[in-house]
Amino acid sequence: MSTLHDKVPAGLDRKEAEVYRHLDPARLPKHIAIIMDGNGRWAKRRHMPRVAGHRAGVAAVRSTVETAARIHIPALTLYAFSEENWKKRPTSEVSFLMRLLSRYLKAEVPTLNENNIRLEYIGRQHELPADVQERMGWAREATAGNTGMVLTLALNYSARSELVDAFRSMVEAASQNGGFDHLQIDEDAVSRHLYTRHLPDPDLVVRTSGEMRLSNFLLWQLAYAEIYVTSTLWPDFRGVHLLEGIREFQKRERRYGGLNGDGHAQNS
Repeated sequence: MSTLHDKVPAGLDRKEAEVYRHLDPARLPKHIAIIMDGNGRWAKRRHMPRVAGHRAGVAAVRSTVETAARIHIPALTLYAFSEENWKKRPTSEVSFLMRLLSRYLKAEVPTLNENNIRLEYIGRQHELPADVQERMGWAREATAGNTGMVLTLALNYSARSELVDAFRSMVEAASQNGGFDHLQIDEDAVSRHLYTRHLPDPDLVVRTSGEMRLSNFLLWQLAYAEIYVTSTLWPDFRGVHLLEGIREFQKRERRYGGLNGDGHAQNS
């Protein structure tokens, strides 16, 4: 198998290259979604405040994003900030996260451009602070000309809210196009009104910190995604862990509800 994989993409470190050599470049996921979890536990184990875990998580984002771009993953979506975070976390922690996001965007745009990465967002952005929205718009514009991987940050995101917004959008479109007699509801129509309409559905979702939940993340889009759970806490996650998840993904047979080679149904 190694003869297929002698060509390791530039920029991978030794550990990443070692794992990459076991991958089939022709079967890489088209879209990876990551539920970044464990910042609080990482900080607690070190007797540090929760915000220290969030700060440490930025290095994990940088490593993961760069590795995904270097191996030419077309799309990567990170669950950065849920709607529940916005409503249920202490105000001081939310304020810190907003400042951290602004600093991240300002600091990372040069790296995104160096790696030909285009930045997008999903979620109810209009509810975020005005200065944060302004910085988000600036970063998106600064990377708009890039043609490589699409990095999507899910900010103030909830899958249920996304579906509500999609249905509202469908009704609004029908009302402007002849009324409800013209309202067509099918899977394609719903998909066209989702935040992620410009992206393929994820084929792999990675969850860190060992939790076995989707946590209201891309519930429509993850219908057929492979789920990879690692006990690694997000601040300790690096590009090599992403590659390990891809290696596990490539071991699985994806049938989308069909039959496998011996005629057995997927769920039998």
